Amino acid sequence: MPGAVTQLDRDLFVWVVEHRWEPADWFFVAVTAVAQAGLVWIALAALLAYAAERPVLVTTAITAATVWTADLIAVGLKYAVDRDRPYLLLDQAAPLLRWDVSTSFPSGHAATAAAGATILAYLFGRWAVPLAVLAAAVGFSRIYIGVHYPSDVLAGAAIGAAVALVAVWLVRRLRPTSAGPRRSGRARPGGSARSRGPARRRARSAPGRRRAG
Repeated sequence: MPGAVTQLDRDLFVWVVEHRWEPADWFFVAVTAVAQAGLVWIALAALLAYAAERPVLVTTAITAATVWTADLIAVGLKYAVDRDRPYLLLDQAAPLLRWDVSTSFPSGHAATAAAGATILAYLFGRWAVPLAVLAAAVGFSRIYIGVHYPSDVLAGAAIGAAVALVAVWLVRRLRPTSAGPRRSGRARPGGSARSRGPARRRARSAPGRRRAG
């Protein structure tokens, strides 16, 4: 969102930070810390690939390329939009963790979280719900700890999801398909039992050959 912060954006941000629950502070600080630079998604890619007996290096490389592409796009937009962090404008922000040196829009954490969760959900469908919950927690943590407006997070998530969908399309296009459907067993020389059946029946019904001599 270029330009000034909308009133709704400001109100939502202030409401969240003014309704923090102290026992949850450490949790959201930890979530935002482990998601720095999208490294948690790359580590999850290696772990899930190993557990599922998939190629670890290939899976990790696909995830890293997806996550870091989303991050690079978010960084470029930060410089283009140049939106101040909320704690520079609002006294209510009171950030719980303040190590960000870039501008606010869009959220890089939300971009990498959406990208990582989407590509991993495609590669490991059974983990889609936990991955989505983790990505949502990462995005919300950026508002909760006082370093991003809600629109920053929504924009970052949209960027990450879009990058991941492109990655999914590329993976589907580049995946080998010439081998055809997988067979249940090895093909024996001379064809399958179904194809040999008619040949055998024809051989039995044909007149017997005369013996030589």
